[in-house]
Amino acid sequence: MSRITTPATIEAAPAGSQPLLEAVEKQLGVVPDMFRLIANSAAETEATGFRSYGNENWKFDEHGLMRLRIASINDLPIRAEDRAFHWPLGRRPDDHPGLSGPGL
Repeated sequence: MSRITTPATIEAAPAGSQPLLEAVEKQLGVVPDMFRLIANSAAETEATGFRSYGNENWKFDEHGLMRLRIASINDLPIRAEDRAFHWPLGRRPDDHPGLSGPGL
């Protein structure tokens, strides 16, 4: 049993979080636990994306198949004003510049 409560349904989430959860469900077909967790924090749901960073260690067998993966990954919310790219949830539009377009 989790010590951190998460809303069981979109309707049970705080009103300010419901549009985010609805958009995630529309795109993915489900609402992953990470999104359910941040739904309880109004400040976190103001983020429009997440930047993931951390460390991974992999071990492969003699056939090149991964046999062990140890990962420590953190997700950092990105505020709308800090975003370099803007488009609706989902795949980057074909006509939108890539990383080299805006001078990154």
